[in-house]
Amino acid sequence: MSLNILIADDEARMRKLVSDFLRQAGFVTFEASNGKQALEIFADNNIDLLILDVMMPEYDGWAVCREIRKDSPVPIIMLTARGEEADELFGFDLGADEYISKPFSPRILVARVQSLLKRAGQKVALPPRIMGGLEIDETAHYVYADNKPIDLTPKEFELLVYMADNAGRALSREQILNAVWNYDYFGDIRTVDAHIKNLRLKMGSLGSYIQTVRGVGYRFEANK
Repeated sequence: MSLNILIADDEARMRKLVSDFLRQAGFVTFEASNGKQALEIFADNNIDLLILDVMMPEYDGWAVCREIRKDSPVPIIMLTARGEEADELFGFDLGADEYISKPFSPRILVARVQSLLKRAGQKVALPPRIMGGLEIDETAHYVYADNKPIDLTPKEFELLVYMADNAGRALSREQILNAVWNYDYFGDIRTVDAHIKNLRLKMGSLGSYIQTVRGVGYRFEANK
């Protein structure tokens, strides 16, 4: 069963761009050009996640988020051309789960959608995600690099999924350790470096997707 994503944005080109990328990732999309239409579509359909533009006619994204949060815990991503911290905090106070400023990478948005749905505990299997030449299927537990299967250990697979979930973000070694190894690490932090090295080797030319961020750690960035 496919998951349903509602995209609410008064810019038709933006809706189409986001919708196209989500459909390519295996999702079913619904589109709304204003806040009122978004609420109507949400009421009439089984929506698994919403992507709301802040500035919309009828009702803005914040008003839609506030209304939906009265009855539903469905994951919500807010899109905005404004990147002010106060706006982000306001959105989180209303119950938004993610806040992404325009312009943004549609591929990273898809990764955020995948991550949010997983964190929300969806029982429906997520479709395989395709990021550049990489295909990751968490349900079947396989990875293809340039259409060739690669054999990963359970920890390498978990590490790759975590980095893909956080595509575009600089992740410290401490963050990676706590997320993938599930404990506060007090030993040799080079454990992360060793696993990253092995993962890059197994990914072949796509190993360049895992970038080193000097003084921080690593960032996952898939090529188009």
